[in-house]
Amino acid sequence: MDVKKQEQGAKSHLLGKWGEAIVANDLRRKGWRILASGYRCRLGEIDIIASDGRFLSFIEVKLRKNAAYGTAGEAVTLRKQSRIRATAMLYLTRYPTDLQPRFDVAEVYAPEGSHTLAPRINYIENAF
Repeated sequence: MDVKKQEQGAKSHLLGKWGEAIVANDLRRKGWRILASGYRCRLGEIDIIASDGRFLSFIEVKLRKNAAYGTAGEAVTLRKQSRIRATAMLYLTRYPTDLQPRFDVAEVYAPEGSHTLAPRINYIENAF
């Protein structure tokens, strides 16, 4: 891999983590409890696992500058959904709960990337 691709990958990773932090902070402000961020297992990764007291939400965060090429949520493909579901099932076997599980997508629109002063967050509850 050439250096430019490595640099772009690192920038993309950092921007994604920034978007996840924005969403986690917004959820906390709304009274949610963040149970895990960047939860990884052999089956995949879930960006945020959070609870509002009624639901245990498995949240996929997608960040875009704008929706010119489609919404951020449209990037959560069927394959990605399947991996998230499998990862969530494994999480639930390790951490059983009485809460109703739910799969959400948080779209973050940040026209100036991490320099955006007020990124727009669009939550899609029960996204899949």
